[in-house]
Amino acid sequence: QVRLTESGGGLVQAGDSLRLSCAVSGRTVSDLDMAWFRQAPGKEREFIAAISWSGGTAVDADSDKGRFTLSRDNAKNTLYLQMDRLQPEDTARYYCVAEQHAEACIATEFGSWGQGTQVTVSS
Repeated sequence: QVRLTESGGGLVQAGDSLRLSCAVSGRTVSDLDMAWFRQAPGKEREFIAAISWSGGTAVDADSDKGRFTLSRDNAKNTLYLQMDRLQPEDTARYYCVAEQHAEACIATEFGSWGQGTQVTVSS
């Protein structure tokens, strides 16, 4: 069973950076398709970025706008999301997700979810 533990969220000011981490246990990160989603109060869950087991990545252009970078450290069995030039509209709870094989970058394709980490960006 895959267990995902996110960390790295917090309260920052507009323009600041954060790096979110997702520690994986129970499976090897390089055997999984993984992604980050976020959800703000009153809004639908939103895809941010994904990485396949083979290392291919996909980033949502609308949410990213060139500011987010996804990476993976196989030795640490951890997934990262580097977020730069944060804006108030990035305020949300960020979730790390995983699946052995995901057919698409949509929430329903991922069966394992972390508890999330809160990111709050003040103006």
